Amino acid sequence: MAQLPTVAEITALHQAYAPTRAVFEKVHTHCGIVWRVAEQLLAGPAGAGVDHDLVRAGCLLHDIGVYRLYDETGRLDGANYVRHGLLGAEILRKEGLPEVLHRFCSCHTGVGVTRADVVNQQLPIPVDDYVAESVEERLVMYADKFHSKSNPPRFLRPDTFAAKIRRFGDDKVVTFEALTDEFGTPELDTLAAEFGHRVD
Repeated sequence: MAQLPTVAEITALHQAYAPTRAVFEKVHTHCGIVWRVAEQLLAGPAGAGVDHDLVRAGCLLHDIGVYRLYDETGRLDGANYVRHGLLGAEILRKEGLPEVLHRFCSCHTGVGVTRADVVNQQLPIPVDDYVAESVEERLVMYADKFHSKSNPPRFLRPDTFAAKIRRFGDDKVVTFEALTDEFGTPELDTLAAEFGHRVD
Protein backbone atom coordinates (compact mmCIF):
# COMPACT_ATOMS: atom_id res chain seq x y z
CA MET A 1 0.00 0.00 0.00
CA ALA A 2 1.20 3.52 -0.78
CA GLN A 3 2.35 5.65 2.11
CA LEU A 4 -0.40 7.24 4.17
CA PRO A 5 -0.34 10.99 4.81
CA THR A 6 0.70 12.18 8.26
CA VAL A 7 -1.72 13.91 10.63
CA ALA A 8 0.05 17.22 9.88
CA GLU A 9 -0.34 16.65 6.12
CA ILE A 10 -4.03 15.88 6.56
CA THR A 11 -4.53 19.04 8.63
CA ALA A 12 -2.79 21.04 5.89
CA LEU A 13 -5.21 19.57 3.33
CA HIS A 14 -8.18 20.63 5.47
CA GLN A 15 -6.74 24.12 5.71
CA ALA A 16 -6.15 24.29 1.96
CA TYR A 17 -9.72 23.33 1.05
CA ALA A 18 -11.70 25.04 3.82
CA PRO A 19 -13.35 28.24 2.52
CA THR A 20 -13.40 29.91 5.95
CA ARG A 21 -11.77 29.41 9.34
CA ALA A 22 -15.15 28.64 10.92
CA VAL A 23 -15.88 25.89 8.38
CA PHE A 24 -12.40 24.46 8.91
CA GLU A 25 -12.99 24.33 12.68
CA LYS A 26 -16.36 22.60 12.22
CA VAL A 27 -15.26 19.94 9.73
CA HIS A 28 -11.73 19.34 11.04
CA THR A 29 -12.97 19.06 14.63
CA HIS A 30 -15.66 16.58 13.56
CA CYS A 31 -13.09 14.41 11.76
CA GLY A 32 -10.89 14.46 14.86
CA ILE A 33 -13.83 13.46 17.05
CA VAL A 34 -14.64 10.56 14.72
CA TRP A 35 -11.04 9.38 15.17
CA ARG A 36 -11.42 9.63 18.96
CA VAL A 37 -14.58 7.49 18.76
CA ALA A 38 -12.81 5.00 16.49
CA GLU A 39 -9.90 4.78 18.93
CA GLN A 40 -12.31 3.60 21.61
CA LEU A 41 -13.74 0.95 19.31
CA LEU A 42 -10.27 -0.19 18.24
CA ALA A 43 -9.35 -0.71 21.90
CA GLY A 44 -12.05 -3.38 22.15
CA PRO A 45 -12.10 -6.92 20.75
CA ALA A 46 -13.09 -5.65 17.28
CA GLY A 47 -9.77 -3.83 16.97
CA ALA A 48 -7.73 -6.99 16.61
CA GLY A 49 -6.17 -7.25 13.17
CA VAL A 50 -7.45 -3.84 12.07
CA ASP A 51 -5.02 -1.37 10.46
CA HIS A 52 -5.14 1.44 13.05
CA ASP A 53 -3.10 3.87 10.91
CA LEU A 54 -5.47 3.39 7.99
CA VAL A 55 -8.50 3.94 10.22
CA ARG A 56 -6.96 7.15 11.59
CA ALA A 57 -6.31 8.49 8.08
CA GLY A 58 -9.82 7.46 7.00
CA CYS A 59 -11.43 9.21 9.97
CA LEU A 60 -9.43 12.39 9.47
CA LEU A 61 -10.14 12.54 5.72
CA HIS A 62 -13.66 11.12 5.34
CA ASP A 63 -15.45 14.50 5.28
CA ILE A 64 -12.93 16.60 3.35
CA GLY A 65 -15.38 16.82 0.45
CA VAL A 66 -17.78 18.84 2.61
CA TYR A 67 -15.63 21.92 1.97
CA ARG A 68 -16.62 21.85 -1.70
CA LEU A 69 -20.27 22.39 -0.67
CA TYR A 70 -19.63 25.66 1.17
CA ASP A 71 -19.43 29.01 -0.58
CA GLU A 72 -16.94 31.71 0.37
CA THR A 73 -19.35 33.12 2.96
CA GLY A 74 -19.57 29.78 4.75
CA ARG A 75 -23.07 28.89 3.53
CA LEU A 76 -23.65 25.14 2.99
CA ASP A 77 -25.37 23.70 -0.09
CA GLY A 78 -27.47 21.27 1.93
CA ALA A 79 -29.47 20.03 -1.08
CA ASN A 80 -26.31 18.44 -2.50
CA TYR A 81 -24.88 17.21 0.78
CA VAL A 82 -25.07 13.57 -0.31
CA ARG A 83 -22.40 14.44 -2.91
CA HIS A 84 -19.76 15.26 -0.29
CA GLY A 85 -18.34 11.74 -0.27
CA LEU A 86 -17.70 11.70 -3.99
CA LEU A 87 -16.31 15.24 -3.84
CA GLY A 88 -13.92 14.09 -1.13
CA ALA A 89 -12.76 11.16 -3.25
CA GLU A 90 -12.12 13.61 -6.10
CA ILE A 91 -9.99 15.80 -3.82
CA LEU A 92 -7.92 12.85 -2.63
CA ARG A 93 -7.45 11.63 -6.21
CA LYS A 94 -6.35 15.10 -7.30
CA GLU A 95 -3.89 15.22 -4.39
CA GLY A 96 -2.40 11.88 -5.41
CA LEU A 97 -3.35 10.09 -2.21
CA PRO A 98 -3.70 6.28 -2.21
CA GLU A 99 -6.84 4.78 -3.73
CA VAL A 100 -7.54 2.94 -0.47
CA LEU A 101 -8.29 6.32 1.15
CA HIS A 102 -10.78 7.47 -1.50
CA ARG A 103 -13.38 4.94 -0.38
CA PHE A 104 -13.46 6.34 3.15
CA CYS A 105 -14.94 9.44 1.54
CA SER A 106 -17.27 7.86 -1.00
CA CYS A 107 -18.58 5.00 1.17
CA HIS A 108 -19.28 6.47 4.63
CA THR A 109 -22.64 8.20 4.09
CA GLY A 110 -25.39 6.85 6.34
CA VAL A 111 -24.81 3.11 6.70
CA GLY A 112 -24.10 2.82 2.99
CA VAL A 113 -25.88 4.11 -0.10
CA THR A 114 -26.94 1.45 -2.61
CA ARG A 115 -27.85 1.70 -6.29
CA ALA A 116 -31.49 1.25 -5.24
CA ASP A 117 -31.16 4.15 -2.78
CA VAL A 118 -29.76 6.40 -5.52
CA VAL A 119 -32.62 5.54 -7.88
CA ASN A 120 -35.49 5.46 -5.37
CA GLN A 121 -34.45 8.68 -3.60
CA GLN A 122 -33.39 10.36 -6.86
CA LEU A 123 -30.05 11.28 -5.33
CA PRO A 124 -27.80 13.70 -7.28
CA ILE A 125 -24.95 11.17 -7.64
CA PRO A 126 -24.13 8.52 -10.27
CA VAL A 127 -26.10 5.29 -9.88
CA ASP A 128 -23.75 2.94 -8.05
CA ASP A 129 -23.19 1.22 -4.72
CA TYR A 130 -21.38 3.35 -2.11
CA VAL A 131 -21.08 0.76 0.63
CA ALA A 132 -18.26 0.22 3.12
CA GLU A 133 -16.63 -3.16 2.53
CA SER A 134 -13.37 -3.57 4.47
CA VAL A 135 -13.39 -3.69 8.26
CA GLU A 136 -11.53 -0.35 8.29
CA GLU A 137 -14.17 1.24 6.03
CA ARG A 138 -17.00 -0.11 8.18
CA LEU A 139 -15.34 1.11 11.35
CA VAL A 140 -14.87 4.67 10.03
CA MET A 141 -18.45 4.76 8.71
CA TYR A 142 -19.76 3.50 12.06
CA ALA A 143 -17.67 5.86 14.22
CA ASP A 144 -18.94 8.77 12.12
CA LYS A 145 -22.51 8.06 13.17
CA PHE A 146 -21.90 9.16 16.77
CA HIS A 147 -21.16 12.82 16.04
CA SER A 148 -23.02 15.35 13.91
CA LYS A 149 -21.75 18.63 12.43
CA SER A 150 -25.23 20.08 13.04
CA ASN A 151 -25.54 23.60 14.38
CA PRO A 152 -24.66 23.31 17.21
CA PRO A 153 -22.61 20.10 16.84
CA ARG A 154 -23.78 17.16 18.93
CA PHE A 155 -23.05 13.57 19.83
CA LEU A 156 -25.65 10.92 19.00
CA ARG A 157 -26.41 7.88 21.11
CA PRO A 158 -27.08 4.64 19.16
CA ASP A 159 -30.86 4.76 19.65
CA THR A 160 -30.95 8.39 18.47
CA PHE A 161 -29.09 7.56 15.27
CA ALA A 162 -31.22 4.46 14.67
CA ALA A 163 -34.38 6.57 14.95
CA LYS A 164 -32.85 9.13 12.57
CA ILE A 165 -32.20 6.61 9.78
CA ARG A 166 -35.40 4.60 10.18
CA ARG A 167 -37.06 6.97 7.70
CA PHE A 168 -34.79 5.48 5.01
CA GLY A 169 -36.04 1.95 5.76
CA ASP A 170 -35.93 -0.68 8.47
CA ASP A 171 -33.07 -2.36 6.58
CA LYS A 172 -30.84 0.63 7.41
CA VAL A 173 -31.56 0.15 11.12
CA VAL A 174 -30.73 -3.55 10.80
CA THR A 175 -27.41 -2.64 9.15
CA PHE A 176 -26.60 -0.18 11.92
CA GLU A 177 -27.45 -2.74 14.61
CA ALA A 178 -25.13 -5.24 12.91
CA LEU A 179 -22.33 -2.65 13.06
CA THR A 180 -23.07 -2.14 16.76
CA ASP A 181 -22.78 -5.89 17.31
CA GLU A 182 -19.50 -5.93 15.38
CA PHE A 183 -17.76 -2.94 16.95
CA GLY A 184 -19.51 -2.20 20.25
CA THR A 185 -20.83 1.10 21.60
CA PRO A 186 -18.51 4.04 22.38
CA GLU A 187 -18.66 6.04 25.60
CA LEU A 188 -19.71 9.54 24.55
CA ASP A 189 -20.21 11.56 27.75
CA THR A 190 -16.49 12.14 28.36
CA LEU A 191 -15.94 13.32 24.79
CA ALA A 192 -19.03 15.51 24.96
CA ALA A 193 -17.72 17.20 28.11
CA GLU A 194 -14.28 17.70 26.54
CA PHE A 195 -15.65 19.32 23.38
CA GLY A 196 -18.63 21.08 24.97
CA HIS A 197 -21.17 19.36 22.69
CA ARG A 198 -24.46 17.96 23.93
CA VAL A 199 -25.39 14.29 23.72
CA ASP A 200 -28.76 13.37 22.24
